[in-house]
Amino acid sequence: MRILLLGATGLLGHNVLRYLLDAGHYIVVLVRNDKVLSDVVGHKMLDIRNGSLLDMEALRDAAKDCDAVINCAGTTDMSLLRYDDYTPVNLNLCEDILQLMDEMGITTYVHVSSANTIGSGTAEQPGREDAEMRPPFSKSMYARSKRETEAMLDWYVMEHPQSHIIILNPGFMVGPYDSKPSSGKLLLAAYRRRLMATPGGGKSFVHVADVAQATVNALTMGRNGERYLLTGEEMSLRDFYTLQASVCGYKQRLFVLPDWLVVIAGWVGDLLRLLGVQTQLSTVNVRQLMVMEHYSSDKARKELKMPTTPIRQAIADFFEWYTSHSIQK
Repeated sequence: MRILLLGATGLLGHNVLRYLLDAGHYIVVLVRNDKVLSDVVGHKMLDIRNGSLLDMEALRDAAKDCDAVINCAGTTDMSLLRYDDYTPVNLNLCEDILQLMDEMGITTYVHVSSANTIGSGTAEQPGREDAEMRPPFSKSMYARSKRETEAMLDWYVMEHPQSHIIILNPGFMVGPYDSKPSSGKLLLAAYRRRLMATPGGGKSFVHVADVAQATVNALTMGRNGERYLLTGEEMSLRDFYTLQASVCGYKQRLFVLPDWLVVIAGWVGDLLRLLGVQTQLSTVNVRQLMVMEHYSSDKARKELKMPTTPIRQAIADFFEWYTSHSIQK
């Protein structure tokens, strides 16, 4: 297949690109900085175009003659102050893609969203794809923009029943090729620190390679209009950092911050944001870190053949890549 891949320089996009090339597909990417893709530059099955995802003409040119589109692009910066800061990439880009699909007769589209558009459950009854989005995530501007895009895709599927539109909802991805870094910031925040404090919540951590494989599989697997949770091991932040210290071979004292202190920090962030200061601190953001997330990926493992890799391996793979990447720099 000839595939337009958007968001190729991000953590997931870079991993998806490598899987697509290994599978023998011809890939077109639209990027502003091709240095991030130095490990694949020159590949005979890769066409790198320089341009903005928000430039409709550049997007139209890149999509020409493509059989499918995979959209891994997303604005994830939690320090942004306005909802409109998220919509150009998280919402408007998808609208442009659907317009181009109609123009060019493209019927296959794999869209990457977020697990946080789906309600988290409990260890006994984990959240599944039909669970409604709930606070504090329903108050997150990032998650709201992602959910609004999913709603737009639902309408598109109703009008295009013969299409193949798959929505993917990954958990907290960990692994190599995290150039920005994105999730890697969480790992680096605690790396080799003697003392580390964490909020009391946790995430559903998943190896980015598992998500990438499921994303590639979604080109030909899955059901039109369905959402698929791509999640892994539920783990508190404290337990995650304990595992990281074990994998990386260092000792660390960890303690969990009381909820009241975390909330106060969020209030301070709210005040700074009102003054126009960009900070990730806010009551909405910190309350997300106080939630223990539980999701089921049974549907994706069955219908998209999503693999299962231990998070221990994901941590090791991230630091192996990060170390070699730092040396190269």
